[in-house]
Amino acid sequence: MAEPPGPLVDVVVEVPRWSFVKRGLGGRVDLLSPFPCPFNYGAVPTLIGLEGDLLDAVVLGPRLPRGVRVRVHALGAVGLADRGLYDDKLICGAAPLTPAQRRRIFRFFRFYAWCKRGLNLCRHRPGRTALVGWVDPATAIARAHRRGTDWSGPPVPF
Repeated sequence: MAEPPGPLVDVVVEVPRWSFVKRGLGGRVDLLSPFPCPFNYGAVPTLIGLEGDLLDAVVLGPRLPRGVRVRVHALGAVGLADRGLYDDKLICGAAPLTPAQRRRIFRFFRFYAWCKRGLNLCRHRPGRTALVGWVDPATAIARAHRRGTDWSGPPVPF
């Protein structure tokens, strides 16, 4: 009997694949990107990551509509430092990651961190911003905590 590819999580898509616009769960525009996101990008609405915002998640596969909730396997995670705050990003999908997918994901987040570092400099927001590396998905989920009913958003602006 084959082992499942990773823990199951519910993800709400905030950025459909190839979109330039990132909206939060409330629908407010959070970011207009100069380049399209090559993945469906969203969050696990029940978990808060170490930086105080919803636990981020990428959903591999075809473009999904904004606002859709999908139950997917967490296949891996990448860690980012953003202004000195640590942020896990789950990588989710239906099948184990191929080496080519891992390389593409790593390159995307390395570029994302480079762009975010520039944005933080322009906004005068200090602290290290960089790709930290690959993380086990169960470890990333275990670091997060359950979202309480009193959560109203991250404690720092992004």
